[in-house]
Amino acid sequence: MAKKLRIGVLFGGKSAEHEVSIQSAQNVIAALDKKKYDVVPVKIAKDGAWDVAQLFPATGHKKPFDVVFPVLHGPFGEDGSVQGLLKLAGVAHVGAGVLGSAGGMDKDVMKRLLRDAGIPIGTFLVLHSYEKISFAAAKKALGCPMFVKPANLGSSVGVSKVSNAKEFEQALADAFQYDTKILIEEAIVGREIECGVLGNDAPIASVPGEIIPHADFYSYDAKYIDEDGAALAIPAKLSTRETKAVQALAIKTFKVLECAGLARVDFFLKQNGEILVNEINTLPGFTDISMYPKLWEASGLSQPALLDRLIELALERFAREQTLKTTH
Repeated sequence: MAKKLRIGVLFGGKSAEHEVSIQSAQNVIAALDKKKYDVVPVKIAKDGAWDVAQLFPATGHKKPFDVVFPVLHGPFGEDGSVQGLLKLAGVAHVGAGVLGSAGGMDKDVMKRLLRDAGIPIGTFLVLHSYEKISFAAAKKALGCPMFVKPANLGSSVGVSKVSNAKEFEQALADAFQYDTKILIEEAIVGREIECGVLGNDAPIASVPGEIIPHADFYSYDAKYIDEDGAALAIPAKLSTRETKAVQALAIKTFKVLECAGLARVDFFLKQNGEILVNEINTLPGFTDISMYPKLWEASGLSQPALLDRLIELALERFAREQTLKTTH
């Protein structure tokens, strides 16, 4: 009988998405095949404290884990920080490396890289905490309404839709609570389409899905708290041409941003047929209502099989990196 792989599941973390991470980790742990894996949950507290006893158990293992799955969302987990730590420790991990994680997390950097690669995106402005911009200036550049959001966060935390100067100032204050850099984006009228990507050098795309928010936009509550906050159409009702275009753009986005393992790419499909990339999530949600696992289920890959593949991809990438010379 083959030896079980020891899988560390990191979750929690110093992020406004701490609770979402816990939900995702619970779902991942439940779906991992216990006949194949020894699963060790490792919680990172909100203050950043690690469960060291679990991270470095006194078991005689040469390495604490064969693979670590960082089920972490937002800063201090999805932004390359944990990925760098694991790389230094010489431990394989699921998902993108330092560069792909950092670039995917920072929406400003991400959008500039996509724009440079000729990938269609919406119009946006960047504002640092030491800078000022008036509502009138933002409205002139982007139109109205507009969205304000932290550059380095997800799950719609700190995101506001604004239509006047008072809302604008409050939205800036809210977003700056979470980051020192924020984005102000045009409000794009279109269908919200999402597509999963899976792989390393030759990634594949899932069937696209559609988010149909019941509120003004797809908020944190709609994603994780209110079961009636949005409807999911999986697969999305798209033409064959639209489906292929979304899938091709998802894979191109994944490659341009130097991603690996997994990602979910979010799009807007405008009424005139134009497809715009909104953002990428390099560690998408894995809760029981999250789009990424649901998209792959609709594509013929169960959650246990999806997790098997993600672990295989982590080991493949790690093994290749170990062949590189580190001395001269």
